[in-house]
Amino acid sequence: MHHTKNETPRTLGDLTWYDEAACRSTAPHQVDPDDFFPEPDEMDRIRAAKALCEQCPVLNTCLDAALENGDQDGIRGGMTDEERAPLHRNFRRRLSYARVNAVLVGQDVHLTHAERDAVVSAAYLDGIPAEQLARMLKITKEHAQKRYRETRRQIRDRAVDQKQQAHNGEKKPKPTSEPAVLKAGRTKPSRDDLGTAA
Repeated sequence: MHHTKNETPRTLGDLTWYDEAACRSTAPHQVDPDDFFPEPDEMDRIRAAKALCEQCPVLNTCLDAALENGDQDGIRGGMTDEERAPLHRNFRRRLSYARVNAVLVGQDVHLTHAERDAVVSAAYLDGIPAEQLARMLKITKEHAQKRYRETRRQIRDRAVDQKQQAHNGEKKPKPTSEPAVLKAGRTKPSRDDLGTAA
């Protein structure tokens, strides 16, 4: 499939990845941009464009950029617009721990709604102040405090549900003291690491 390389999430507004793109036209390597916008029945053009994409060192970054920017047309990240359609529909639910962890250590990357929720949960459990969360997510301090209140309520409700399940003799899920993002390999950042999030 297209996600074969573990790439670092690009920061917001970073277009330097395109310098490495296989579709970038240079003097010795001329590429017609129109080749990446074939009609649906132009199978030879589609295969030729995809063959070039398969050689691309920034294939995943190209696909992520297309999804993040809502690009619906043309071949991007080795996929036609029809092949990307399900990814566009499900994009809001994407949860990449690499992106969540990047934000938690101060990088400015694009986040989906699910990833923003994971940042809030991890930051809350790490004891990161609301002011810092506000800088990370580019929201007001008041909104960050509201997100923390919602998270605290969700954690409390989950604990109550687990106690009720245990009382009723249902199988109790294994409790966890830290969010999945921490278990996915992130070392807990120091407050200094997070200071550059704004």
